[in-house]
Amino acid sequence: MTSLAPVTKCEVEAASRLVNGIVLHTPLVPFGAANDRILLKPEIHQPAGCFKIRGVLNAVSRLDPKTRARGLSTVSAGNMAKALAWVGRHFGVPARSLMPEGAPETKKRAMRAYGGTPILVSVDALFGFLKEQRWEDEPYAFIHPWIDRDVQIGHGTMGLEILADCPDVASVYLPVGGGGLLCGVAGALKVLKPSIRIIAVEPEQCCAFHASRVEGRPVSVACDTMCDGVAVPYMTEQAFQLLDHLVDDTVLVTEPEVHAAIRRLAVEGHLISEGAGALALAAAAKVSPAERGLTVCPVTGGSIDKEKLVAILSEG
Repeated sequence: MTSLAPVTKCEVEAASRLVNGIVLHTPLVPFGAANDRILLKPEIHQPAGCFKIRGVLNAVSRLDPKTRARGLSTVSAGNMAKALAWVGRHFGVPARSLMPEGAPETKKRAMRAYGGTPILVSVDALFGFLKEQRWEDEPYAFIHPWIDRDVQIGHGTMGLEILADCPDVASVYLPVGGGGLLCGVAGALKVLKPSIRIIAVEPEQCCAFHASRVEGRPVSVACDTMCDGVAVPYMTEQAFQLLDHLVDDTVLVTEPEVHAAIRRLAVEGHLISEGAGALALAAAAKVSPAERGLTVCPVTGGSIDKEKLVAILSEG
């Protein structure tokens, strides 16, 4: 199995130029009290409503036109599917995604609204498709959400922006599911500022990366979390090897802590976040400002079913 190499400065800078004009340079927004030293990066304001547009647009733009014309395919809990559909519409090619049957309705509706086709399957069938590399047998151009290097490089553009806007940042908290975001952003940040601390964040009830670090090898875990965007029950060997090298620490958060972060983002930050999108803030809030220093927390996605959001807001 081919190992993943860290992204390079030149690769990420080239991706930044390629996606410029479509991908937004999202601002860093102070959050909480001044002594909290937290800056939010609202990726919910990207086209398709999440950070995924960075990696998907970079990867699809680099496909051979004949390959791209066959159509695009991926596997997703929803945000990757939305981004792929948005990019497919941009290039005028069809896009489809395997999605779990229980994916949030807002994500399934959004993919259809962008012109994509969600293929609803069981969770076991979805991850079986990935593990057995069954995409090799389909006619569409498959964009892997975690280990596609061009996807990771595209995500790395977020790291460029963070350092351009805040050279003094000490820590960046990043959610991790399959690892595509973390590989790209952490790789870019570490090559540009090796002293920066990269903190990987997972729900306690779905923490494959943390468990793999404890064991020293990729392992599978049970997943039962409202953070569907990172509900990945295993780590690939390629992603684990790279992330184990890039990440300084992991923080696990409980479901109530995620709910509290969603409420804070809505009430204090006027930002609507899904569970995975609130993970970074939930984790940073558990660590003293003195320990983590000036901290960036991306709000990675905002697709949450309104009934779930209302219930969470009503808890506070």
